[in-house]
Amino acid sequence: MVRLFSKAPKRRNNFIKKSPVLYKSRKSDLLPGKKGSAVSAWQPLRLDKRLAFITFAFVLFGLIFTYSSSAFDSTSFFKRQLLFDAMGILAALFLSQTYDKLQKIKLFSPMNLMYATWVLLVIVLFTRSQANVHRWIDFGFFKLQPSEIAKVTLVIYVADYLNNVSGKLAKNWKLLIKPMVVAGITLGLILAEKDIGTPTLMGAVFVFMLLVVGARLKHLAIPAIAISPLVIHQLFFVGYRRERIFSFLDPFATAGSSGYQLVQSFLAVGSGGWFGKGLGNSELKLEYLPAAHTDFIFSIMCEELGLLRVIVILGFFCWLLIRGISLARVAKTHFHSLVIFGLTITICMQAFFNMAMAIGLLPTKGIALPFFSYGGSSVIMTLVMMGIILNMAAVDNTQNNLREDITHYKNRNK
Repeated sequence: MVRLFSKAPKRRNNFIKKSPVLYKSRKSDLLPGKKGSAVSAWQPLRLDKRLAFITFAFVLFGLIFTYSSSAFDSTSFFKRQLLFDAMGILAALFLSQTYDKLQKIKLFSPMNLMYATWVLLVIVLFTRSQANVHRWIDFGFFKLQPSEIAKVTLVIYVADYLNNVSGKLAKNWKLLIKPMVVAGITLGLILAEKDIGTPTLMGAVFVFMLLVVGARLKHLAIPAIAISPLVIHQLFFVGYRRERIFSFLDPFATAGSSGYQLVQSFLAVGSGGWFGKGLGNSELKLEYLPAAHTDFIFSIMCEELGLLRVIVILGFFCWLLIRGISLARVAKTHFHSLVIFGLTITICMQAFFNMAMAIGLLPTKGIALPFFSYGGSSVIMTLVMMGIILNMAAVDNTQNNLREDITHYKNRNK
């Protein structure tokens, strides 16, 4: 037997020089995590190049427009947004390599994550109000928005639960009770913060996730009818929300009051024309359009870029949606599939809600444009979502490449 790493006499036509560890290795040795295997040492996961490119492009564009849309303190907003992006990228890179391992730790189980989220959502109700709402926990150097965390934890919990009851929902409607209770508590706590936009978004994502696993519409209609009085009350019997509904229907009739923000948004979008005024040349951001660098940053983008260039940004969100759904369809497990699907439509639906609000297709609401709107919690948690999606796609890719009995994830379902 030839001993590896020992001096052997030189011979002609000796063994071809190959890596001594992988030479004569068995197929079982190539499986990850096996003791004594050839690749038992940790190796970085290979991330999906298209998702990574989309994420990088959004972060870059977001920084540019944070600087461009800020009227009088651009440098300060840009520096803070750069810090938030750096924190989010570090979190995304960490999760993209380790989330599949973290989810196996009991402390990070989906239900424990929901408990922690509920604690934060209760704490924020007793914090000092800002702009007459309770949405942030102020740590001085950073303001944490628990509802942003809830977007991630609720998707993970629902995906985990539906993974365990997959194929049974159509026959047993009682299985819907538990996730509806958990979702109801979460959305109810967020609604208590005087925030109706986030519960609407998360409720829509929750319904989509139920539908893709086989829940019947008639089973969802009963709880929808049950909560309709609450929805009607929140929309039409809460003063400022009722004003927003009426100003949305006819913003120019209330241009001096509740419809002011929407009218200014119309002016910004329309004045951009086909090719825009150029970066930094927005006029509506000069104290005409409130929240120009946060909720209405899309209006400033339209003014400075014009319609043709903004379509490119819209196309990137569509590309993200298509890529995420494609990866969800070929995921190795139902859990991976549901998490990728849920987080992808959360990001994209929030983006489409924000854009629709800016052009008057939906009533004005405090919903940020993912990757673009200034804000720490929103940017960081959006990048956390991308990190989790990248991890699950990479895990499926790695395991499918190492097992010959599993088709490569790009060719599955073809």
